[in-house]
Amino acid sequence: MAKLACPKGLRAYYSMLSLDLFGLIFVKENPAEISTVLRGSEAVDYIKNEFLSIENEVSKTSGPGRITQGAVWGLLSRLHLNAAVYRNPYASTFDFKSEDMDKVILYTSKIIESGQYNLSSEYFEIFDDENHTNKELIFAVDQRAELNGHNRLAYFSLSGDRFPLPAFVKANGTDGPAITSDFYQTWVVAYGSKDPATMDPRFSKKNLIIPADSCVTAANFEIDRGIIRGQQYGLLTTANGQPFARCADGIGYKIGKLRNITRADKTKLVNHTEKIDFTAEGSGYSSGYRVLKYEFSKKSDNGRNRGDADIVILRLADVYMMRAEAKLRKSNDAGGALADVNLVRASRTARIVPPALTSMKLDLLYSERGFEFYWEMLRRTDMIRFGKYEGTWTEKTDGNVQKRLFPIPQSAIDGASDKPGYLVQNAGY
Repeated sequence: MAKLACPKGLRAYYSMLSLDLFGLIFVKENPAEISTVLRGSEAVDYIKNEFLSIENEVSKTSGPGRITQGAVWGLLSRLHLNAAVYRNPYASTFDFKSEDMDKVILYTSKIIESGQYNLSSEYFEIFDDENHTNKELIFAVDQRAELNGHNRLAYFSLSGDRFPLPAFVKANGTDGPAITSDFYQTWVVAYGSKDPATMDPRFSKKNLIIPADSCVTAANFEIDRGIIRGQQYGLLTTANGQPFARCADGIGYKIGKLRNITRADKTKLVNHTEKIDFTAEGSGYSSGYRVLKYEFSKKSDNGRNRGDADIVILRLADVYMMRAEAKLRKSNDAGGALADVNLVRASRTARIVPPALTSMKLDLLYSERGFEFYWEMLRRTDMIRFGKYEGTWTEKTDGNVQKRLFPIPQSAIDGASDKPGYLVQNAGY
């Protein structure tokens, strides 16, 4: 049984992803049989029982790239927290059952009391290349180079005219996704007239502390992390693929205002603005505040490969946040929830410590989850559970509850079985 525990746990985890995204799972115990399609309560119960069957079979101490007992408890917590949504994904209001919230509190408390994990004092170390040994990680995708890891989450959002590595002239960003103005404004609302960069260590980390037109050695060059705003400074190059400009001493690299050197208008500054949408103003190369949460790997010669940072699936901060939410949903235990949230905030002591919150309710917890877990692929699930998914933001106006689930690809429907009506498309597609 022990040899089968980890694969069984992974199967349960992937089933939970399928349930979250598409509202169904496939169950097959005999390879010769056609899979059974489960939805709603049946799917929740199946996944729960799969995790429970390996709870005491898996390792208690192996690394975050493996299904451990802590990972089982954490994924069970996540399952029970979202069970109301999974049972009835189109509900106008979700029925968060007390017994589910009790299970969340039980399993999160087991993780916390196990002593296996610690909150990281430096927030961005959780997402460094060396994060495989970070004690906040409970479950992650192992991306170490010796395992041919390729975490590409660093370059997606960066400007195409941002070159993070003096050693590699072809390693740059891609001008992909940026955060919405709506999400940025949640930080503004939280900290009022004070810049969130000066108040909350999760917002950003300043590494490139230099004036314009400076010289920096390769060893001392490191770009900023977190949410990236405004005029950007960095390595200067005359054209794409050309060597970086050197200082007069022949050792340092020239640092100055970045321009769209890889674009048609090479004089335009790389100055990230808050607005991002499909208008001419909001869809330019510099539009939208960017995110560099995962470290840009120092081994990446083209920016698209050799990212060593493990991709976080579950970490200790989420355990505290899930417990806080369960306390609020079960009995409106605002004091207990506030203590859990403030404990996470107070743990980030490496640079600045965010001020303690003085009250707690679900809307505040929703914002706090955004501050803690942005860029970690949890937001859609959180928005649905907190009743925010049908809202309006940027250019999204559709409030159809049926869009909470994704459409099943037609190729999957066609290829799943020749049995008529075997796999039914989700409502609304």
